[in-house]
Amino acid sequence: MRKDIHPQYREVVFQDTSSDFKFITRSTMTSNETITMEDGKTYPVIKLEVSSASHPFYTGKNVFIDTAGRVEKFRNRYQKK
Repeated sequence: MRKDIHPQYREVVFQDTSSDFKFITRSTMTSNETITMEDGKTYPVIKLEVSSASHPFYTGKNVFIDTAGRVEKFRNRYQKK
């Protein structure tokens, strides 16, 4: 393999901003923000809007998530018919 062409593959923390759920996994994503986890190590943190801890399909709750008014756009488009 050629050297210096692959992104750095390292441990990062993904944090769900709506439920404050955090998990550590390996990724090539980068971030300027860092977080210190319970194990005492500092990791880069990637913030997510939805994860398995807050998604209605996985939680079984009927939480309505409307991003950028998608439902309103749909209703306005088909209300005339």
